[in-house]
Amino acid sequence: MRAAVLSSPRKLADHPLNISTVPKPGLKPGHVLLRVLACGVCRTDIHIVEGELPRLQNQIIPGHQIVGEVVEGGNAALPAGTRVGVSWIGGADGTCWYCRHGAENLCDSPTLTGYSVNGGYAEYVAVRSDFVFRLPSALDDLHAAPLLCAGIIGFRSLRVAGVAEGERVGLFGFGASAHLALPVLRSWKCDVYVATRGASHRKLAESLGARWVGEAMQKPPVELDRAITFAPSGDVVIAALSSLRRGGVVAINAIHLDRIPEFDYDRLLWGERQIRSVANMTREDARDFLDVAAKIELRPQVTVFSLDQANDALIAVKNDSIDGAAVLVP
Repeated sequence: MRAAVLSSPRKLADHPLNISTVPKPGLKPGHVLLRVLACGVCRTDIHIVEGELPRLQNQIIPGHQIVGEVVEGGNAALPAGTRVGVSWIGGADGTCWYCRHGAENLCDSPTLTGYSVNGGYAEYVAVRSDFVFRLPSALDDLHAAPLLCAGIIGFRSLRVAGVAEGERVGLFGFGASAHLALPVLRSWKCDVYVATRGASHRKLAESLGARWVGEAMQKPPVELDRAITFAPSGDVVIAALSSLRRGGVVAINAIHLDRIPEFDYDRLLWGERQIRSVANMTREDARDFLDVAAKIELRPQVTVFSLDQANDALIAVKNDSIDGAAVLVP
């Protein structure tokens, strides 16, 4: 099969992914082989490819927002031809304290799609059959792919932040994940305030129904009940924190953060304001979000790239040169 292979992490300008022919993956017990129909491009892929996350394998095929069709290893519950989604958490050990207490997203020994095992920047991928999700027919391949990480983790961020119906919620940064969270918030009758860089991102937020849109570090005109940050920047976290009411919560949706600057505790955190981090997702998050996405007819804005353009797709996401999400189609 053809795949985009990372052998040596380095800056995207050097085009680190090599588009080459590699053996089709073999099957292990409890796995299914999928023909990849589409694979979303995530900022976490950038952190892997550029070496900002520790290297786990000498060679890896990235990609963890996979829409695929079962071609081998299916069973009565998951027959050949079934269309499924795969996300970042591709498996959990099931035995650690976290798994036994309903927190498989914090598993001590998780399988991480496209990071600890090969992912979806390829024509085929082998995945654990108990960590795939049947996709509602209302979600087509291209528009389902970005939902499988950006969408699910954005949905979990709303849960971690404790968002309730009708609240004032700030989204700081407006890329693939945030632009999927906004329609969910609107369906919950929340007022949404977006602070982000880039005129096109601000225009997109306005078109999706944000009550207010401002520059990246600009303070919304009202105090927020909840805020979610989507940029790997400590400065953005402080901007979000400064916008909260007493008792409000900031949820940080970033697997990597450059730093947390010094800040004024008395002014920004006192008053039972909280900072929480968002880590991965659970299968329950995935199933719940996909149900919501189908019901509200969520269709992310996408830009399509071929497998040969995998490096270009990563560069486009890093540079915020496209609105919404990038999707590879092998």
